[in-house]
Amino acid sequence: MPVRVSESSVPSQISGSSSGQSSPPACTLLSVGQAFSGTQNVSSVQNNEAWRVNVRIQGCDLDHGYLCGTMEALNVPMADTPVVTFWEGEIVDTKNYTFFTGKWDATPEDDIRHWTKFQSFSPLMNQAKVDGGKSLDLSNYPYIFMRWKEQYFVNVGTDCGLTIAGFYYVCFSCADGSINGFYYDPNSSPFQKLELKSTNEGRSGFSFSSYELQ
Repeated sequence: MPVRVSESSVPSQISGSSSGQSSPPACTLLSVGQAFSGTQNVSSVQNNEAWRVNVRIQGCDLDHGYLCGTMEALNVPMADTPVVTFWEGEIVDTKNYTFFTGKWDATPEDDIRHWTKFQSFSPLMNQAKVDGGKSLDLSNYPYIFMRWKEQYFVNVGTDCGLTIAGFYYVCFSCADGSINGFYYDPNSSPFQKLELKSTNEGRSGFSFSSYELQ
């Protein structure tokens, strides 16, 4: 959720393809209630311009390539309170979703440019360039690739000075629960990096019960 540069509508639904292989590996660190904390660098130029971020998973359905959760940004300069958003995610399982986004102003070239920022994507790149990775079997791959799309602000209005017009390319490590991501929005600073680590037993970080969904 970077600083707003221009207005953009936010899609309310997420759709995917129906072809591909089996679901990604089940991972106890990618489950409902699990919490993560870290930072988002809101500038690709200044490394010290970072917000503290807490994320909690609220729903996860690996069979359908879906998950959702909340993201809380702290120490946001123009906000009087931490800013909380609700997001929905697509899991790249080559069954429900591929590496090609196909919406949100992202072209296949944009997709490959962002996915290649993750070293773990390198072994998959050649096939992903051909068909979005439809013929890949990611069921035993030690990393899970996702897209996170913020849907709405939970505790502030749309006039808070931030935008949720873009989305995150995300790579999740099944080994240690670490998350790396890059925010994409043509009207925002490019390659804003999200770095999160799993917290103990999902008990740390943002408590979703303090807020009521719209």
